[in-house]
Amino acid sequence: MLFFARLPPPAGPVVAAGLALLLAGCASAPSGPVTQAPVQPARVAAAYPVTALVGSWGVASFREDRDRPRTETMARQHCRLPYVITKGPTDGVMMHVADDAKLYELTLKGSADGKIYLGFDAPPGHPQDRQILSLTENLIVMRFVAPDVHARYGTFVYVRCPGGGATAAR
Repeated sequence: MLFFARLPPPAGPVVAAGLALLLAGCASAPSGPVTQAPVQPARVAAAYPVTALVGSWGVASFREDRDRPRTETMARQHCRLPYVITKGPTDGVMMHVADDAKLYELTLKGSADGKIYLGFDAPPGHPQDRQILSLTENLIVMRFVAPDVHARYGTFVYVRCPGGGATAAR
């Protein structure tokens, strides 16, 4: 109270009251910034059945859209040694992920904005996902969501191999 003793008599109690209010306000204020949890993209049913991916595929990739026709031709040639996608043990398909030689079960995921993803059981558009750009009975075009992985691998084209339908998958 030495500080208050030097002030004129009416100022001491006013300063003390102001200091008490200031300290009370600090005690009730949140200790850190208030943040909201990030909003997860809504997950909806995928537009395609998982079985549409099952089969034997020739695979190639491109980086420039103008190279897509040439890449599809190249993918057909790769049917000599096809990439085989099989049904997973639950509701997915067995495929490789980026930079890993092990097979994992991946599932189709739809998002509220109409995009379709293939990946682990995580929200749609997760960095480890692939976005399916188009899918027909005989052609799949997909790209990795993570920009650095997409830059390394490009956009994939899967062309169904003759006799490599869903029923012929190993």
